[in-house]
Amino acid sequence: MNRHHTALALLAPLSSVALGSPLPSAAAQSAPQRPNIILFMVDDMGWQDTSVPFWTRRTDLNDTYRTPNMERLARQGMLFTQAYASAISSPSRCSLLTGANAARHCVTNWTRQRDRVTDAPDSLLQPPQWNCNGICQVPGTPHTFVARSYVDILRAAGYHTIHVGKAHWGAAGTPGEQPAHFGFEVNIAGHAAGGPATYLSERRYGYDADGRPTYDFAVPHLQAYWDTGTFLTEALTQEALKALDRAQAYRQPFYLYLSHYAVHVPIDRDPRYFDKYKQQGLSDKEAAYASLVEGMDKSLGDVLDWLERNGQADNTIVIFMSDNGGYATGTAWRDAPLYTQNRPLRCGKGSLHEGGIREPLLVRWPGVTRPGSRQDACVIIEDFFPTILEMAGIRRYQVPQVVDGRSFVPLLQGRAPSRHDRTLIWNYPNAWGDTGPGIDLNCAIRQGRWKLLYSYKTRRRELYDLSADIGEEHDLAAIRPDVVRRLSRQLGRRLRAMGAQRPIVKATGLPCPWPDE
Repeated sequence: MNRHHTALALLAPLSSVALGSPLPSAAAQSAPQRPNIILFMVDDMGWQDTSVPFWTRRTDLNDTYRTPNMERLARQGMLFTQAYASAISSPSRCSLLTGANAARHCVTNWTRQRDRVTDAPDSLLQPPQWNCNGICQVPGTPHTFVARSYVDILRAAGYHTIHVGKAHWGAAGTPGEQPAHFGFEVNIAGHAAGGPATYLSERRYGYDADGRPTYDFAVPHLQAYWDTGTFLTEALTQEALKALDRAQAYRQPFYLYLSHYAVHVPIDRDPRYFDKYKQQGLSDKEAAYASLVEGMDKSLGDVLDWLERNGQADNTIVIFMSDNGGYATGTAWRDAPLYTQNRPLRCGKGSLHEGGIREPLLVRWPGVTRPGSRQDACVIIEDFFPTILEMAGIRRYQVPQVVDGRSFVPLLQGRAPSRHDRTLIWNYPNAWGDTGPGIDLNCAIRQGRWKLLYSYKTRRRELYDLSADIGEEHDLAAIRPDVVRRLSRQLGRRLRAMGAQRPIVKATGLPCPWPDE
């Protein structure tokens, strides 16, 4: 991060509720029935990779996948039809932890090794000096966004905090690679990597016979499961259940972040479910992917069963979310996906079209959310920061960053109207390296029914009416120039106000124009 952004992060205390307020002691917030909270995060799961319809009707994809425990959670809680994240993993996860939009924290592509960018080459543009080292809890590491996580606030307020699975907030060799630095008292399998080397125990999840990692995506801390035939998703689930057993004995509220590596590549076959999908007529790759999805869903069911078995179901909030769209990109995104699809949404991971950013979100809050309810209001990944803190009864806190997220607790409580005019923005001034519509080097804004995409590379503006065209098939920019101008102005102003970055034109060395220039 450049010095300008570092100063903003350090000097701008967050939010009206936090500004100038002292951090409350744990005793001050120790209400007897503070809820336990579980965030069940899936990696690269598309909006349609489930038997739960998040649209107005079922599709063939909903009939392809088997996710009975997602169905169970939807029956018990609230389903969000328009929940959003970033198009790539690290930006979403950094927004989740900090409450800041990716345009502000500038971790706009996926992180890996310290000081090494992950951008693909582009003939005309080069990426800005984005925060390739991710987020940090303390200053001193270049190219980072300094922030305090909501998890650390939960810990300080008396919650026992558990991390199981994928982290991917900071580059290897930086403080941000360690979940413990963001307030997690327990960390199982979380490190800098953005995916698993393999899901297979016979390959030791990426370690060789001498216990050395063969790849920087090797999943740590799971030696007990090596060579046992335990699929990675199941190993993480068993570790999460053990952590919950310990948490119950502590007699304090717990927060569990169960962040599966599934359904990220490699598309290894989960042997418990693969044959069933082959019998449905799916290809080997499609059946392997479907088996990953159902294995993830089985994990959700195991957690829900644990809560019921241990008398914790009525006092535990369960949130289900994915970090970006399904990997259905490429030039043949519409008719020939790699192994999944996001229909009727356009494109997938890496794209600011709906297939890359619209996610499945379910929330069960016993006594608060109405069972079987649906919510059409827009929410976005940075909203989780204030929402989870409010769920825990924490309304006053101090953090160094500006939090862009808004609590959606009023929506869960049914005491706020489902307004559809909220403005959301995305900034992706990077080159991911895949191909397809809406991939790379762009930004976007959604306000009500309208969504505008702006390409830094071509300066093209696309306008869609999502209320009538969820698949973004009909570009209305030419016939609604008034809406294009209005949204371009708003997008440009918001990006500048957040300190957002733009790609650089190689021929001139100058930043690309803003969408309103």
